[in-house]
Amino acid sequence: MAGKPKLHYFNGRGQMESVRWLLAAAGVEFEEELFETREEFERLIQGGTLMYEQVPMVQIDGMNLVETREQAWIDMFVEGLRDLSDMIMFFPLSLPGEKEMNLDYILGKATTRFFPVYENVSDKLLSYHGQDFLVGDRLSWADIQLLEVILMAEECKASVLAGFPLLQEFKARISYIPTIHKFLQPGSQRKPPLDEVSTETMKNIFKFERGMFLKNKGTTVAEY
Repeated sequence: MAGKPKLHYFNGRGQMESVRWLLAAAGVEFEEELFETREEFERLIQGGTLMYEQVPMVQIDGMNLVETREQAWIDMFVEGLRDLSDMIMFFPLSLPGEKEMNLDYILGKATTRFFPVYENVSDKLLSYHGQDFLVGDRLSWADIQLLEVILMAEECKASVLAGFPLLQEFKARISYIPTIHKFLQPGSQRKPPLDEVSTETMKNIFKFERGMFLKNKGTTVAEY
């Protein structure tokens, strides 16, 4: 029998957090090999394990969460959320004097560009199909990604969903799926938002250079 999937990453959210969500939602127990220093990361590279010398890297065998025929729709929803997810993820890298500006920008995009789309999608699904999920009749990566982004946005501003009643219903419905509910409990392998210590650790591991880090449509979102 195949062993548990093993996740290789630094001890923080980053690009690996969505993988943690997927595995947790599927009820798949996983192990983590977390590195804290640049030297540990380089040893992983030198060991020849990492394709393209990049993380996140998952060692996994034999898991298929979705059917191929639904994959295009799932990809569309997931990719549609990626810009907002990245903006929130890298917000802690903002310079102190720019945090308020960057937060206003992120919340503005969330409430005027991203969440209205998914509120409308939810309305159509419930009205025409009676479906609880974004794609098909079962949980998929699209649902998990939307819930993850909603919760990240609420960490920035608790009332961010105030004008989106269907997304509030979606959040409540998906959050209480047993495997997801378990992942949301204290003590799970879900990672907290980046704090000053974990931000410095990440910058040292991946050798981020000082300067502009993320741009969205020509607007600087995070700079350090």
